[in-house]
Amino acid sequence: MTTLEGAVVLVTGGNRGIGKAIVDDLLTRGVKKVYATARNPRPSADARVVTLPLEVADQASIDALAAAAPDVTVLINNAGGSSPDTYLDAPLEDIRKVFEINFFGPLNVTRAFVPIIERNGGGHILNAHSALSWVAWHGAYSATKAAFWLQTNAIRLELLDRGIGVTGLHMGYVDTDMTAAVTAPKENPADIAKAALDGIEAGAFEVLADETSRQTKAAMSGDITNLYPRLRA
Repeated sequence: MTTLEGAVVLVTGGNRGIGKAIVDDLLTRGVKKVYATARNPRPSADARVVTLPLEVADQASIDALAAAAPDVTVLINNAGGSSPDTYLDAPLEDIRKVFEINFFGPLNVTRAFVPIIERNGGGHILNAHSALSWVAWHGAYSATKAAFWLQTNAIRLELLDRGIGVTGLHMGYVDTDMTAAVTAPKENPADIAKAALDGIEAGAFEVLADETSRQTKAAMSGDITNLYPRLRA
């Protein structure tokens, strides 16, 4: 288990949406410092929050972040991007780009910060996935989250004896800028943030933060038509 009191936490994509909600919740848990990243970071009124630029698809940007944040003990890989809902009609470069952002980006951030967390005595990594890790909606976005889920599970095993716990976070639609066009019910970002941070402190391997994620994972063990009702004759 990892206590967040006194921790130094890095939150990628920490200026809005779920990331901002995580930053806000962290500040109620007695953290020492929060690094909050964004492509165009905005300053915070709280002195404990240090805002830094990050482009997760740019290794030079990741390297600069690691140099600027040498005291991190908890890494939260939250930053991500969306993609067109189609494989057949989307430009191939758009599909590759979302893999660079959602799969290779957090992998490269993790590779940069694992040695830092180790040097600082160990800690925790939380990766933000999605219920879409388990169901093929929204084109390549879902595929990136499925791949990221497997990446998380593999890295958790690699870090078993290195003093770093790993938690995977799953949720359905959340009320953020990314889902502004979605008309389905959406979760409150603050509720997802609380579940995520409770999971870190409990040492959970996986957090299913809402009913959508719980139902979707459970449906994987049944017939494929449970996930895709349109396939039923």
